[in-house]
Amino acid sequence: MSDDTMQLVIIIEEFIRPQMLAGKRVLIAAHGNSLRSLVMKLEGLTPEQILKVNIPTGVPLVYTFDRNLNVLDKHYIGDADAIAAKIDAVANQGKARG
Repeated sequence: MSDDTMQLVIIIEEFIRPQMLAGKRVLIAAHGNSLRSLVMKLEGLTPEQILKVNIPTGVPLVYTFDRNLNVLDKHYIGDADAIAAKIDAVANQGKARG
């Protein structure tokens, strides 16, 4: 596990999880590897699975959890076509470099 991921796990377990279990809404702002690590942890993804996830920049992502903090739903907020275009742009970033 990378240092970013380890730090994030500590933050989730010590600060975020208790707030969620108390029924509070939690707003997290992140980007890059921190955001990927967060999504990986919240969704229970493997490192291989997260590589296939294209997270659009600057688009709010809302999760809904059950009482055991399992993901019930997730959705991006905004215009669906604009979000799809941003997801495609992220997916194509690596192709443009290669």
